[in-house]
Amino acid sequence: MNEALSQANMVEQQIRTWEVLDDRVLDLYYELPRAAFVPAAARALAHADAAVPLGGGAVMLEPKVEARLLQEARPRLVENVLHVGTGSGWFAALLAKLCARLVTVEIDPGLAERARGLLAAHGLRNATVVAGDGLAGGVEGAPFDLIVLTGSVAKVPGPVFAMLAPEGRVLAPVGVAPVCAVQRLRLAEDRLVAESLFDTWIPPLANAPAADGFRF
Repeated sequence: MNEALSQANMVEQQIRTWEVLDDRVLDLYYELPRAAFVPAAARALAHADAAVPLGGGAVMLEPKVEARLLQEARPRLVENVLHVGTGSGWFAALLAKLCARLVTVEIDPGLAERARGLLAAHGLRNATVVAGDGLAGGVEGAPFDLIVLTGSVAKVPGPVFAMLAPEGRVLAPVGVAPVCAVQRLRLAEDRLVAESLFDTWIPPLANAPAADGFRF
Protein backbone atom coordinates (compact mmCIF):
# COMPACT_ATOMS: atom_id res chain seq x y z
CA MET A 1 0.00 0.00 0.00
CA ASN A 2 1.44 3.40 -0.94
CA GLU A 3 1.79 6.16 1.64
CA ALA A 4 -1.01 8.37 0.27
CA LEU A 5 -3.52 5.51 0.40
CA SER A 6 -2.33 4.46 3.85
CA GLN A 7 -2.77 8.03 5.09
CA ALA A 8 -6.25 8.27 3.55
CA ASN A 9 -7.28 5.02 5.22
CA MET A 10 -6.03 6.37 8.54
CA VAL A 11 -8.27 9.42 8.17
CA GLU A 12 -11.39 7.67 6.94
CA GLN A 13 -11.25 4.44 8.97
CA GLN A 14 -9.72 5.60 12.24
CA ILE A 15 -10.01 9.34 12.74
CA ARG A 16 -13.37 10.19 11.17
CA THR A 17 -15.07 7.25 12.90
CA TRP A 18 -13.89 8.56 16.29
CA GLU A 19 -16.20 11.58 16.06
CA VAL A 20 -13.59 13.82 14.47
CA LEU A 21 -15.61 15.80 11.95
CA ASP A 22 -13.84 19.18 11.93
CA ASP A 23 -12.69 19.71 8.35
CA ARG A 24 -9.74 21.82 9.51
CA VAL A 25 -8.41 18.83 11.45
CA LEU A 26 -9.16 16.24 8.78
CA ASP A 27 -7.56 18.35 6.07
CA LEU A 28 -4.33 18.61 8.05
CA TYR A 29 -4.03 14.83 8.17
CA TYR A 30 -4.02 14.84 4.38
CA GLU A 31 -1.75 17.88 4.08
CA LEU A 32 1.05 17.04 6.51
CA PRO A 33 3.10 13.81 6.25
CA ARG A 34 2.69 12.06 9.60
CA ALA A 35 5.30 9.48 8.61
CA ALA A 36 7.99 12.18 8.53
CA PHE A 37 7.62 12.65 12.30
CA VAL A 38 7.74 8.94 13.18
CA PRO A 39 11.18 7.53 14.13
CA ALA A 40 12.68 5.50 11.29
CA ALA A 41 12.60 2.27 13.29
CA ALA A 42 8.83 2.60 13.74
CA ARG A 43 7.93 4.01 10.31
CA ALA A 44 5.67 1.01 9.58
CA LEU A 45 3.39 2.27 12.39
CA ALA A 46 3.02 5.78 10.96
CA HIS A 47 -0.64 5.29 10.02
CA ALA A 48 -1.50 2.41 12.36
CA ASP A 49 -4.15 2.58 15.07
CA ALA A 50 -1.46 2.32 17.73
CA ALA A 51 0.80 4.45 19.88
CA VAL A 52 4.36 4.78 18.55
CA PRO A 53 7.22 4.48 21.08
CA LEU A 54 9.67 7.38 21.05
CA GLY A 55 12.02 6.14 23.77
CA GLY A 56 12.29 7.02 27.44
CA GLY A 57 8.63 6.16 28.01
CA ALA A 58 7.38 8.81 25.57
CA VAL A 59 4.93 7.85 22.83
CA MET A 60 3.30 9.34 19.77
CA LEU A 61 -0.43 8.99 20.45
CA GLU A 62 -2.82 6.99 18.28
CA PRO A 63 -3.95 9.11 15.30
CA LYS A 64 -7.60 9.08 16.40
CA VAL A 65 -6.71 10.26 19.91
CA GLU A 66 -4.45 13.11 18.81
CA ALA A 67 -7.01 14.21 16.19
CA ARG A 68 -9.80 14.24 18.77
CA LEU A 69 -7.61 16.27 21.13
CA LEU A 70 -6.91 18.78 18.37
CA GLN A 71 -10.60 19.07 17.54
CA GLU A 72 -11.60 19.61 21.17
CA ALA A 73 -8.83 22.18 21.70
CA ARG A 74 -10.54 24.47 19.16
CA PRO A 75 -7.43 26.53 18.35
CA ARG A 76 -8.00 29.79 16.50
CA LEU A 77 -5.72 31.46 13.98
CA VAL A 78 -5.37 34.57 16.17
CA GLU A 79 -4.33 32.72 19.32
CA ASN A 80 -1.10 32.38 21.29
CA VAL A 81 -0.89 28.69 22.24
CA LEU A 82 1.22 26.63 24.64
CA HIS A 83 1.65 22.89 24.09
CA VAL A 84 3.14 20.69 26.81
CA GLY A 85 4.55 17.33 25.72
CA THR A 86 6.15 17.90 22.30
CA GLY A 87 7.28 14.30 21.79
CA SER A 88 7.71 13.64 18.07
CA GLY A 89 6.68 17.18 17.12
CA TRP A 90 3.70 15.93 15.11
CA PHE A 91 0.92 17.31 17.34
CA ALA A 92 2.85 20.57 17.58
CA ALA A 93 2.94 20.73 13.78
CA LEU A 94 -0.82 20.31 13.61
CA LEU A 95 -1.39 22.97 16.28
CA ALA A 96 0.98 25.40 14.61
CA LYS A 97 -1.12 25.26 11.45
CA LEU A 98 -4.18 26.41 13.40
CA CYS A 99 -2.86 29.23 15.58
CA ALA A 100 -0.89 32.46 15.32
CA ARG A 101 1.98 31.47 17.61
CA LEU A 102 2.91 28.19 19.27
CA VAL A 103 5.32 27.43 22.07
CA THR A 104 5.77 23.69 22.58
CA VAL A 105 7.66 22.36 25.61
CA GLU A 106 9.43 18.99 25.86
CA ILE A 107 11.20 17.72 28.97
CA ASP A 108 13.50 15.36 27.02
CA PRO A 109 16.25 17.49 25.39
CA GLY A 110 16.84 14.91 22.65
CA LEU A 111 13.20 14.82 21.62
CA ALA A 112 13.05 18.62 21.78
CA GLU A 113 16.00 18.95 19.41
CA ARG A 114 14.56 16.42 16.97
CA ALA A 115 11.16 18.14 16.97
CA ARG A 116 12.79 21.53 16.46
CA GLY A 117 14.44 20.27 13.30
CA LEU A 118 11.27 18.67 11.95
CA LEU A 119 9.11 21.74 12.54
CA ALA A 120 11.69 23.94 10.82
CA ALA A 121 11.95 21.49 7.91
CA HIS A 122 8.20 21.78 7.36
CA GLY A 123 8.28 25.58 7.37
CA LEU A 124 6.43 26.07 10.65
CA ARG A 125 8.12 29.32 11.61
CA ASN A 126 5.43 30.27 14.13
CA ALA A 127 6.41 27.31 16.34
CA THR A 128 9.08 27.52 19.04
CA VAL A 129 10.36 24.38 20.78
CA VAL A 130 11.55 24.76 24.38
CA ALA A 131 13.38 22.07 26.33
CA GLY A 132 12.04 22.08 29.88
CA ASP A 133 9.19 21.21 32.23
CA GLY A 134 6.05 22.86 30.92
CA LEU A 135 4.09 21.94 34.05
CA ALA A 136 6.39 24.07 36.20
CA GLY A 137 5.13 27.33 34.69
CA GLY A 138 7.12 30.39 33.73
CA VAL A 139 7.23 29.55 30.02
CA GLU A 140 8.37 32.52 27.96
CA GLY A 141 5.56 33.87 25.79
CA ALA A 142 2.83 33.79 28.43
CA PRO A 143 0.01 34.58 28.81
CA PHE A 144 -1.50 31.98 26.50
CA ASP A 145 -5.02 31.87 25.08
CA LEU A 146 -4.92 28.08 24.95
CA ILE A 147 -2.78 25.49 26.76
CA VAL A 148 -2.86 21.88 25.55
CA LEU A 149 -1.38 18.94 27.46
CA THR A 150 -0.79 15.81 25.39
CA GLY A 151 0.09 13.66 28.39
CA SER A 152 -2.20 12.94 31.30
CA VAL A 153 -2.04 14.46 34.77
CA ALA A 154 -3.80 13.47 37.97
CA LYS A 155 -4.53 17.17 38.38
CA VAL A 156 -3.54 20.24 36.41
CA PRO A 157 -0.85 22.10 38.40
CA GLY A 158 -1.49 25.67 39.49
CA PRO A 159 1.49 27.04 37.51
CA VAL A 160 -0.27 25.97 34.30
CA PHE A 161 -3.31 28.12 35.08
CA ALA A 162 -0.97 30.98 36.01
CA MET A 163 0.14 31.11 32.36
CA LEU A 164 -3.41 31.55 31.00
CA ALA A 165 -4.66 34.78 29.50
CA PRO A 166 -8.00 36.12 30.77
CA GLU A 167 -10.75 33.96 29.24
CA GLY A 168 -8.08 31.40 28.31
CA ARG A 169 -8.63 27.65 28.49
CA VAL A 170 -6.70 24.46 29.17
CA LEU A 171 -7.27 21.15 27.40
CA ALA A 172 -5.89 18.27 29.45
CA PRO A 173 -6.33 14.51 29.95
CA VAL A 174 -7.05 14.31 33.69
CA GLY A 175 -6.98 11.10 35.72
CA VAL A 176 -4.93 8.03 36.54
CA ALA A 177 -4.66 4.61 34.86
CA PRO A 178 -6.57 2.90 33.41
CA VAL A 179 -8.65 5.86 32.19
CA CYS A 180 -8.57 9.64 32.08
CA ALA A 181 -11.13 12.23 31.09
CA VAL A 182 -10.10 14.79 28.51
CA GLN A 183 -11.32 18.07 29.96
CA ARG A 184 -11.60 21.66 28.86
CA LEU A 185 -10.88 23.86 31.87
CA ARG A 186 -11.07 27.56 32.55
CA LEU A 187 -11.02 29.90 35.51
CA ALA A 188 -14.15 31.92 36.20
CA GLU A 189 -14.12 34.32 39.16
CA ASP A 190 -11.38 32.30 40.89
CA ARG A 191 -13.37 29.11 40.40
CA LEU A 192 -12.27 26.19 38.24
CA VAL A 193 -14.82 25.21 35.60
CA ALA A 194 -14.22 21.80 34.02
CA GLU A 195 -16.07 20.29 31.05
CA SER A 196 -15.46 16.57 30.43
CA LEU A 197 -15.33 15.79 26.71
CA PHE A 198 -14.40 12.12 26.30
CA ASP A 199 -12.67 9.27 28.12
CA THR A 200 -9.54 7.47 26.94
CA TRP A 201 -6.11 6.55 28.25
CA ILE A 202 -3.09 8.75 27.57
CA PRO A 203 0.24 8.09 29.31
CA PRO A 204 1.21 10.67 31.94
CA LEU A 205 3.54 13.57 31.34
CA ALA A 206 6.98 13.30 32.91
CA ASN A 207 7.08 15.21 36.22
CA ALA A 208 3.27 15.21 36.45
CA PRO A 209 2.04 15.70 40.05
CA ALA A 210 1.20 12.52 41.96
CA ALA A 211 -2.40 11.43 42.36
CA ASP A 212 -2.34 11.98 46.14
CA GLY A 213 -4.89 14.58 47.13
CA PHE A 214 -6.45 14.71 43.63
CA ARG A 215 -9.47 17.03 43.78
CA PHE A 216 -11.75 19.09 41.59
